[in-house]
Amino acid sequence: MMTLVLTAVPAGLRGDLTKWLIEISAGVFVGDPGARIREELWQRVVDESVRGRAIMVYNAATEQGFTVRTHNHDWQPRDFDGAVLMHRPSKKAQGKDPKQPAWSLARARQKSLRPSWAERRDAASRYKNDSKPN
Repeated sequence: MMTLVLTAVPAGLRGDLTKWLIEISAGVFVGDPGARIREELWQRVVDESVRGRAIMVYNAATEQGFTVRTHNHDWQPRDFDGAVLMHRPSKKAQGKDPKQPAWSLARARQKSLRPSWAERRDAASRYKNDSKPN
């Protein structure tokens, strides 16, 4: 048995896979092809999904009874003492900046026009002093 999950791949690839597998949900394919067909299907997925992602799970002679393959995916299979676990590297390990993106130019302009906290405090104290009776 084989399960293949595709994300952001060309529609033609999804249509082509329906020759050998059943699409049970959008981008989720299930079937039981032979090992040679499975390898050719995986190679076709890797070749045609340049920006897309793919995960394939299929039967194998392991303790868990299956193995996992990934393509362009954040989650990676890792072997820990014979058990395959899925590992998601941190943003730092992937080389991505975990910082929040900067404000837009419109927000920066709007923020620059607004008085600062100190200016508002000084204006409030001036108002209090001006409103007191002499």
